[in-house]
Order: sequence, then C-alpha cells, then structure tokens
Amino acid sequence: GSNIGSQKERVVTEEEWLQKWEVGNIGFHKEQRHPLLQKYLDVLLNGKSGLRIFFPLCGKAVEMKWLADMGHNVVGVEVSEQALKDFFSEHSLPYCEEPVPEISGGKMFQSTSGNISLYCCSIYDLSSSIVGKFDGVWDRGALVAVNPCDRQRYASLMINLMEKNSSYLLVTVSYDPNKHKGPPFYVPESEIKSLFGSCCEIQCLEKVDDFSEKHKQWGLDYFLEVLYMLKFVA
Repeated sequence: GSNIGSQKERVVTEEEWLQKWEVGNIGFHKEQRHPLLQKYLDVLLNGKSGLRIFFPLCGKAVEMKWLADMGHNVVGVEVSEQALKDFFSEHSLPYCEEPVPEISGGKMFQSTSGNISLYCCSIYDLSSSIVGKFDGVWDRGALVAVNPCDRQRYASLMINLMEKNSSYLLVTVSYDPNKHKGPPFYVPESEIKSLFGSCCEIQCLEKVDDFSEKHKQWGLDYFLEVLYMLKFVA
C-alpha cells in the first residue's frame, strides 16, 4: 500500500511542465467534463449557490466554465500562461490581464464577467491574503502532479485556503508505482490521511477503472482513479 517505489525522489521541474504545454504533450487535459465531478457535483456544492471554487494547477480545465456558468466564482492557478490563454480563447471568453503586485512576475487573467480569475504563477506563491478562502475545491491532476517531496507543503497551503465547512473533491490515481515513474504520481490513501487527516473528515467515494492503451504503454496492468471527499470541519 504505502510503498511508492522510487517515486519519492522524483522531481518534475516547472520548465518541464511549461514544455509540455508548449509542445502540446498534454494527455492529462480532458476535453469533456470529468464524469466524477458531474456525478458528485451535488456533494461538492451541498445545495449552495454562489460558491468560491478553487482549481489548483488548473491548466485549461473545461469544468471551470461549467461551474462559472452555474453562478459560482471560479479561481484557478497554473504556471503555464499558454494554458490560461487557451482556456479563454477556446471558450470565446473575453478577459483582461493584470499583474499581481504580491507575486513577482505573477499575472491574473480575469474573465470580463468577473466570475473566473486565473492566476499565472507557482501555486506556492498563493496565500489566502492574495486569493481569499474557498468553499470548494476540485483537485484532479493537481495533487497527483505535485512532486512527492512537495506534498506536505501543498497540503498545508490547501488547508490554509479552505473555509470552515468547505468541501474538497480530490481525485488520485492508483497503480503499481514500481512500474511507472509518474506523473501522475501514485498517492496511497494512507498518505492522504497523514496529509489532511488532522483537519478533515476523509471519505473515499468511488474507485473507477481508468485503464487505457496509454497506461499499457507505460507498462502498467491496472490504473484506477480514486475519488475522495475531504470535509473541512468547523
């Protein structure tokens, strides 16, 4: 279970992520809304409207527009400026760009309607004093992309950004970490408990077989998506 093979030492640099976007090597981007978010959206929203919802390492996730169109305020962070510009152009959304004074070189792209604000910077440059706090998080492809050595730092930041009684939908992946170096990295349930257990109730909602030809090429014989609900209790 908790053996993550040689992945513990693996580091993917910011430059490598930028390169993936530049050359279009973005197999992690999904053109369709994620079925688990569609299925468990009610769990995330909990009957409330006008929530502030955070998309860590958002890329150009199509779900951001979907939730904004429902009347929620969406905030994302992504290191690739190209990904963010692609998001707005692919959805034909007008936007403006402004510097973020607290972050050296940081920019914020905001839809003209004002309900989508995407920060272009390292996620570790964010704080609640810059972006405020959130009622909900959709984390798919974020925790599993963070370098394993940075997970504690990532979790501490996410905990700091969450309102009391907020809901955090987290998608991790499960496979044999001795057969693939990642990303996406394997994050065992024991690790989620050690990262978030002190301030959250953690529930595993569903495990889905997501095995595909790509995973076969990676040398894997199984690949699961695992969805957790983290409830930040008051």
